[in-house]
Amino acid sequence: MIYTFEIMTQEQAEEIAFKWHYDGEYSFYDMEADREDLEEFIDRKSRGNSVYSVMINKELIGFYSFHKVNEVTYEIGLGMRPDLTGKGEGLNFLKSGLEFAKSKLKPEKLTLSVANFNERAIKVYQKVGFKKTNIFMQPTNGSTFEFVKMEYEC
Repeated sequence: MIYTFEIMTQEQAEEIAFKWHYDGEYSFYDMEADREDLEEFIDRKSRGNSVYSVMINKELIGFYSFHKVNEVTYEIGLGMRPDLTGKGEGLNFLKSGLEFAKSKLKPEKLTLSVANFNERAIKVYQKVGFKKTNIFMQPTNGSTFEFVKMEYEC
C-alpha cells in the first residue's frame, strides 16, 4: 500500500475527533475521552502545520503529529482509523510515518509516549527499533495513567 501524507484539514480533524471510536480498553484513545486534547486537536491554529492526515487512495486511514522538542528531536503522535487496528497493518503504517519524518524533518531522534496497557502498540514500536526510556504517570481522560516514553534513533 502507498501511504500519502498531507496537512490535516479541518474536516479531517473533525472526522477523527467525533467519528473515530475504538473498542474496549482502546476507547482510551477516543479524542472525546479528554476534553483538552480534543479542543487542541480540532483547533486549526493548535494543529498548525504539524499534524498530517495519512491517506490510501484519497481515503483517510490515520494521522501523525510531529512536534519539535529541540534541534534534533521530534515527538510524534499517531493514530489509525479504528476499523483498521489489530489487523496487522500497524507495522507498515508506522514505517511509513518514520520514513516521512526522516525525509521531511531530518531528525536524529524521534520520541513518543504510549499508554502502558497498550502492549500491542509497544510491540510494533519495538519491532522498528523504538526503545523504552522511561515510565511516567500522566493525567488524562479524567484520571492519571501510566505511560511509557520510547525513542528511536534515526
